[in-house]
Amino acid sequence: MSSELYADGIGEITITGTIVRIDLMSLSATDRDANNNPKPVFRQRIIMPVDAFANAVDLMQKALGGLVEAGAVRRIGDMSAAAAADIQTGQAGASNASPNFN
Repeated sequence: MSSELYADGIGEITITGTIVRIDLMSLSATDRDANNNPKPVFRQRIIMPVDAFANAVDLMQKALGGLVEAGAVRRIGDMSAAAAADIQTGQAGASNASPNFN
């Protein structure tokens, strides 16, 4: 049986010679910052050779392209400048209920 790991994101990517280290982070259920938002905490590290990292980035870019094509996500660079500015302004002024977006 294989184990699975959930991550809220990548905290840091470090390249040393031909080795890439990717630190996976998740939001803490108990630790909070000054604004009472969950703190990101290190969970696990992926270590791979640089050529495997390059292949992984290529694969992720293809997956992202499929998500954009399906309409699941939008790239701000693909929108008009006015629409992107409206989104940026709206996000800066709005207070989200979820601490994940503050």
